[in-house]
Amino acid sequence: MFLLIGIIIGLVLGLTGSGGSVFAVPLLVLLAGVSMHQAVGLSLAAVAASALFGTLRLRSKQPVLWLPAMLLGVSGMVAAPAGQWAATRLPEVVLLVLFAVIAILIAWRMWLSASRQPEQAAITRASDLRETTSNGVLCRLSPTGQFQLKPRCMGGLLVGGLGIGLLSGLLGVGGGFVIVPLLLFLSQVTMQQAVGTSLVVISVISTTGFISYLLFNQPIEDVLSYTHMAYLIAGGIAGMFLGQILTKKIADDRLQKGFAIALLLTALTLLTTRLFME
Repeated sequence: MFLLIGIIIGLVLGLTGSGGSVFAVPLLVLLAGVSMHQAVGLSLAAVAASALFGTLRLRSKQPVLWLPAMLLGVSGMVAAPAGQWAATRLPEVVLLVLFAVIAILIAWRMWLSASRQPEQAAITRASDLRETTSNGVLCRLSPTGQFQLKPRCMGGLLVGGLGIGLLSGLLGVGGGFVIVPLLLFLSQVTMQQAVGTSLVVISVISTTGFISYLLFNQPIEDVLSYTHMAYLIAGGIAGMFLGQILTKKIADDRLQKGFAIALLLTALTLLTTRLFME
């Protein structure tokens, strides 16, 4: 079961431009029967491994804006332990409700984005994203295509990174649903650049969140075996690899809308089964 869940996590992460990793926690709770707290830690492990694999395998095919990635990643690394610390002290029901609200908002955003800009639905983390033509708003690019990090832009990226890290540590989500729109809002980057950069940031922040989980919780062998976690990570990597094969064939606005509906139903199922039926 953990292998199957990992494959789904990696596949959805690869076949979406943002928000895919949010499937991890509810699948672990509903299908593997783990607690919300355990699911957060395991989700971070699977998402970190899948994102890191995707980053390394697609390093020559995805445009990464390293300075913004560094600002988002560093500030996210600072906040992720705080989020994980808070998660260990909040009741499971509070985490459950917070997660369901975030998941529903992400599903709504995925549907809206696919409806308004269907051509961008084919831009996924498993795609070849070497197209880097850009036009946009606040953080103006230099003639060489580099960020000109002015105070307003830097402040937005740092605050955004803190929020992403906090949510990642608290709820086990990768943060792509914040990273991509934040980059598009603050800068001249294209969707390709935003999606490519998000994978790097997710790798860094999720890894920090998982390390924090190990520090703030019991040793993982006390709650789940290392074998289960290994299956989950292996499945995540396999799912990301599969996503890279399938993305050209099936990634479009209909798939994104399907993911949005699936996420909404999954979040509502998680909420009703854990909150109203126990």
